[in-house]
Amino acid sequence: MKLLFDGCVPRPLWRFLPSHTVQTAPELGWEELRNGELLREAEPLFDAFVTADKNIRYQQNVTRRRIAILVPPTNRWPVLRTMTERIAAAVNRLQPGEFIEMAAD
Repeated sequence: MKLLFDGCVPRPLWRFLPSHTVQTAPELGWEELRNGELLREAEPLFDAFVTADKNIRYQQNVTRRRIAILVPPTNRWPVLRTMTERIAAAVNRLQPGEFIEMAAD
């Protein structure tokens, strides 16, 4: 699965998703794009978008997307580090167009 990480998602999380191809919005020069523009650019190229932006659900129509969206409960690496198995499992289950907002433990 091809994943696009928002710039706010800690890079160490990549190590726990070894069977996936991961790129970041900043790597692609997309750091200035707002979520709607970012999703439009990403949709034809990526299977899923991972962001810690909890407002994306309210700012974008997430129900009419082909790209799956996963929102971990935080972008703080010490917390995410304790959730890597849950995050990897969620990524592995993602279906096209699905929106998952993960809860904290």
